[in-house]
This record gives sequence, C-alpha cells and structure tokens, in this order.
Amino acid sequence: MANYTVSIEKLMESLIKLPGIGRRSAERIVAHILGASKDEIKLLSESLTKVKENVRSCAICNNLSEEETCKICQDLQRHKDVVCVVEKPGDVTAIEKAGNFQGVYHVLLGSISPLEGRGPGDLKIEGLIQRIKKGSIKEIIIATDADTEGETTALYLTKLLKPLGAHLSRIGLGLPMGSNLEYADATTLSKSLESRRAI
Repeated sequence: MANYTVSIEKLMESLIKLPGIGRRSAERIVAHILGASKDEIKLLSESLTKVKENVRSCAICNNLSEEETCKICQDLQRHKDVVCVVEKPGDVTAIEKAGNFQGVYHVLLGSISPLEGRGPGDLKIEGLIQRIKKGSIKEIIIATDADTEGETTALYLTKLLKPLGAHLSRIGLGLPMGSNLEYADATTLSKSLESRRAI
C-alpha cells in the first residue's frame, strides 16, 4: 500500500464515498488536484459550495432547481397536462437529452425497495396526487427504471393513481429489464416514450 500523507488519505476516503469512485480513481483525482493550480482548486471548491447552497428541489415537480420552480415547470411551451413520473433528477436529464418529450415531470426522489427499507412513504408521491386532483392532467407516464424496484414502484403508483381518473401509461420498448433510465441512450429513451402503453 502506498504511503500517503494523512491529508491525502482523508481526501481519498471522502472521494471513495462518491458513487463510481474506487481507490484507484480516488488516487488519480488526488494526483490531478495536486498538479492543478491553486486557482483551479479554489474554483472547484467554490463550485461545490455553490451547488450545495443554491440547488434545491422544485416546489412543483421535485426536479433540481436554483429557483422556487425549475426551468421545465416555468416553460410556457411545455404541455402541462402530460406528466412523466421518474425516480430521480438524472432521469429527467436523460429524457430531455432524447429531445422529443414536451410534457412536464414529477420526480419521486427514490423507488420502493423493501430490502433497503424504502417504502411508499419515503417517496414524493403526495404532490403528484395533488396535481392530479386539480384536474388539469390528461396523462401520467410512469417512467421508473426497468429493475425490480422500478417495477414495484410502477405497480404501486398504478394501483394508487388509477382510481383518481388519470390516464396512465408505462414507457415501452427498448429498455431491458434491470436497466436504469439515467444510463439509457437518447434513441432508446425516445422510442420508449413513443411506444408507451396504457396501464
């Protein structure tokens, strides 16, 4: 094992806690930081602080925003009567990259996972129910991941929302079982939205 200083070890321990970062990646990041100028590192540090201080959940859909409501909810060109329900903000980004969805979103901020101790009460569902009860929504597209947790969440939402009278559909072809929406390519997502089916 390499003989690093205490401060380097502490930094690597912090980096390893980030998703997708193992020890080797942490070592490369630290090497880059050590080789960078103080101005670059100061800018990085300030950017991290600003993101943590300024970014919050949209009051309407729970997407990431620096204002009370996100840019998508503010956009007057979007079809507010079609709501795509996703698990996390990264899914919104993935669908937006596909470029053919003109509706709005509702971000659950998670999925139902009994093994990890997450139930329906841990998700942001109440806001979606209130949006449906206002009567201005024509279609709810359930676009949770195609894994066990995503399918469980989709089934729960279907049973919960169907009695409220909203037309429900589920994204269709293209997403293999067990896959995460966030990592699907734009073409696949585009086709999945186009081939959604009523549920």
